[in-house]
Amino acid sequence: MRAGSTAASLRVAVILPCYNEEAAIGLTVAGFRAALPDAAIYVYDNNSRDGTRAAAAAAGAIVRSEPMQGKGHVVRRMFADVEADIYVMADGDATYDAAAAPALIARLIDDRLDMVVGAREDEVEAAYRRGHRFGNALLTGILSRIFGRTFSDILSGYRVFSRRFVKSFPILSQGFEIETEISVHALELRMPVAEIVTRYGARPEGSASKLSTYRDGWRILRTILSLFRLERPFLFFGAIGFAFGLLALALATPLVVTYARTGLVPRFPTAILVTGVVILAFLNGFCGLILDNVVRGRLELRRLAYLALPAPGLPS
Repeated sequence: MRAGSTAASLRVAVILPCYNEEAAIGLTVAGFRAALPDAAIYVYDNNSRDGTRAAAAAAGAIVRSEPMQGKGHVVRRMFADVEADIYVMADGDATYDAAAAPALIARLIDDRLDMVVGAREDEVEAAYRRGHRFGNALLTGILSRIFGRTFSDILSGYRVFSRRFVKSFPILSQGFEIETEISVHALELRMPVAEIVTRYGARPEGSASKLSTYRDGWRILRTILSLFRLERPFLFFGAIGFAFGLLALALATPLVVTYARTGLVPRFPTAILVTGVVILAFLNGFCGLILDNVVRGRLELRRLAYLALPAPGLPS
């Protein structure tokens, strides 16, 4: 099934991770039901302590649970359990524009893409706090410097995926850093992707954000650095080796000058330290080279797993 002019044979699933969203989940489900009347709508509850499950069921959603706390765990479970051709993922807080879903799906299928990101354009100041906006811009810039290209809104939770993206994505994240991992996965495999600007509104009354600007921002930054180490080991360990090399050079320069003048090495412990630092520099360089070859082989396997599934709109 598809929205608008898309072929009716493709199955669309709306997947909504939720935690304590009793005030908003009914509106969210209703919005996607109106925009995608033939889609299956799944709400995955993550140990909510309010009436989220009952409100989602009353709105007509298929309600399931994920006991491991954290958005990353929920998305991993949704990707594993739900069978569809097109996946529409959004948060259950009624902030994303459900009416934009048909356009996102149409772009995915018409251009044979694997992911379309709904880049947020806030309608009111309260919808997208300044701290979150600054953090998003900072993390987006870091990701661009590391991986060469990026999205304008890497933290958007509104995304449309192809089946081959979902079923070839080995999710490792636990919490809100999942959006960063999704973006890096697409960039690393050089998948065809796109962004469409969508409206982003304030939460309804009674709904509170679960995102902590500093705590979750630090976790996302740590995830980017970890992915840098895992996906770009030559650059990561090469930079460490280069730093050790500069340190060794700084320590050795006075020794060389003294030796050139007197023929003596008066600070023998410093000479031993320089030797150790140089060894560390070379070890980091060689470690980066070896891991770079390992990563290339792993990337080839991930690419083959991704290509084993057909593009959107093509027969299986």
